[in-house]
Amino acid sequence: MTLTTAAWLAMAAYSLHIMEEFSFDWRNWARDVIKLPVEWPDFYITNAVVVSVGIAQAMLASTMPLVSLTFTGLMLINALFFHFMPMIVAKGRYSPGAFTALVLFLPSIAFSWSTALSSGAADIGTITLGVVLGAVLMAYPVVMLRLRSRPYFQQIKPAAAH
Repeated sequence: MTLTTAAWLAMAAYSLHIMEEFSFDWRNWARDVIKLPVEWPDFYITNAVVVSVGIAQAMLASTMPLVSLTFTGLMLINALFFHFMPMIVAKGRYSPGAFTALVLFLPSIAFSWSTALSSGAADIGTITLGVVLGAVLMAYPVVMLRLRSRPYFQQIKPAAAH
């Protein structure tokens, strides 16, 4: 197997993950459990970007392994900090997406990393950098969700005082 194959499988896993999140109302869970001010359009746009990035990383895997390893880093951060840890904190309350994070993300990540190592496409340092970059990529939409309510980012001007 190649890193390209692993990357496409990771993309497929993420697609199924999005379906699980949508089907079991991740939006309301995220608002209630992790206090994320997310709406359905945010979910749709963010996941459209994830799919686009997923396709790009699979197409670039053979020439830019770090891009593919960043995607698996994103998957790991998503699984740990947006599904498993919140379920623990919420005393077992189901996190929509936790099932696919467990049965698809973790094996996909392991397969990608072992393929990258065994093929010589990457070393432990590159995988570690991929996880760090994946964390940054995962944080990006969360930071934007938090910032958009700040006055500086509001596009509607307040009514002029009379």
